[in-house]
Amino acid sequence: MGPLLERTLIVMPAFNEEEAVGNVIREVRSKLPDACCLVVNDGSSDDTTRRAREAGALVAVLPFNLGVGGAMRLGFKYALENGYDNVVQIDSDGQHDPANVPALLACLARADVVIGARFAGEGEYAVRGLRKFAMSVLAAILSRTAGTRLTDTTSGFKACGPRAVRLFASHLPAEYLGDTVEALVIASRAGCVIEQVPVSMRPRAGGQPSHHAVKAATYLGRAFLALGFALLRPASSLAVKA
Repeated sequence: MGPLLERTLIVMPAFNEEEAVGNVIREVRSKLPDACCLVVNDGSSDDTTRRAREAGALVAVLPFNLGVGGAMRLGFKYALENGYDNVVQIDSDGQHDPANVPALLACLARADVVIGARFAGEGEYAVRGLRKFAMSVLAAILSRTAGTRLTDTTSGFKACGPRAVRLFASHLPAEYLGDTVEALVIASRAGCVIEQVPVSMRPRAGGQPSHHAVKAATYLGRAFLALGFALLRPASSLAVKA
């Protein structure tokens, strides 16, 4: 796994994550010592940058908040410009276990995008109400689009191989849910193979959840709006070299 990790960039979008980001980076460096870690400070107003640098990560600082999609697009561009074959997205709040990364990377031998799926038999992560309904419907639609069974299409824990890195460096949407729902449609329509592996989620180690009450109430409509935008995008504009 060493040579594979050396060609892998861990990208951690971070927005006001000073409480958790340092410990998450130290865990990544402990469990994945051969991988490089890039924190993208997405317009934070707290001490995220200093904490991340002290923990040993590279840090890119955005002047204002773009959202996870915008932060990840910068990460993909950095990977492409600096010779990394693979990108793994890990949340900076501690919910993703870096110990699962080798399983995601191993799956890249046959796929271009590998989702760390929270509803595939590992852990006890659960959602309820409209959000659960939206996620179930999205999973059904995107499973058909991708030609494979997907159970967790809004997971932010993903590994991307060379083809997807090139695609997302140019085409990853910055809009809300664009880095998850819309990105999977874009990848599928560009001919990328998408798979998933089961992972367990952990409680946040600090900071505030990105889904506050207002976002939760509008999740269903925005998710399907993102899906609609993705399906309307001409597939011919997404072609990437194998």
